[in-house]
Amino acid sequence: MPKQLSTARRTSIAGLLAATTLTLALGGCATYDVTAPADARADAPAADVKAKDARLAAPGDAKNGDAKSANGKDANAKNTAGKDGSGDDVDCRTAKCVALTFDAGPSENTNRLLDILKKEKVHATFFLLGQNHVDKRPAEVKRIDAEGHELANHTWSHQILTDIEPDEATRELSRVQDAVRKITGKTPKLMRPPQGRTDREVSEISKRLGLAQVLWSVTAKDYQTNDSALITKRVLDQTERDGIILLHDIYKGTVPAVPGILKELKKRGYTVVTVSQLLSPAKPQPGMVYRP
Repeated sequence: MPKQLSTARRTSIAGLLAATTLTLALGGCATYDVTAPADARADAPAADVKAKDARLAAPGDAKNGDAKSANGKDANAKNTAGKDGSGDDVDCRTAKCVALTFDAGPSENTNRLLDILKKEKVHATFFLLGQNHVDKRPAEVKRIDAEGHELANHTWSHQILTDIEPDEATRELSRVQDAVRKITGKTPKLMRPPQGRTDREVSEISKRLGLAQVLWSVTAKDYQTNDSALITKRVLDQTERDGIILLHDIYKGTVPAVPGILKELKKRGYTVVTVSQLLSPAKPQPGMVYRP
């Protein structure tokens, strides 16, 4: 993880976006653009804001109640994302949202996880790993997409992108893009760099490939434990509005923790959403790093 971080709040001047700069010291100084979900929403282009407001106000969407609910209490029952994860049915400007994400799948646990999410009427963002996952489990990739979850990229073989040559980093990302597109007909718009390690060069590669980068604010460190109760506690202790939860469905203790996590989050008034829902009406910008 980064040894040294310095950030400047991202602001809007005369309708133009001024990117926040995050500086990483990783054997040298590199910078990249970063923004928080709330700032992204606030800086969304006027046309996108107007379009989302019109969709929320349309007669068919009145049942959602999301645009009218400031506490998010009514939003969970209506959380039915479109297949692109755009989240036009959820308004995180007013609802108390938190994004749920899963890394490094699909795995033998994914179908059970999808059953839980379907029962709870929740959609998540899946940062898919290529080798031995996407290539071995295309049926699960298809199901993730078919049930309205968001497809995203976690590289082909989980190499640390800042530690390899640019051409190799490009291949790590583009191979997943190609594989997911071949299976589903859709190309991911989001990626998560392994270990959250990114820099200016990785950001430029991501931009060329049409990928926004997504970090996180909540981690259960489920790679360290199979204790589902501990995983649940860690998630709930860290979760705040506009957070991004990082879990892995590849580990034995994680999926059993999900029902309890969702139950308590809903009890606390959270609307559980995909990353793109969290950012809407803003659209993920290629190369940008999104981090609460």
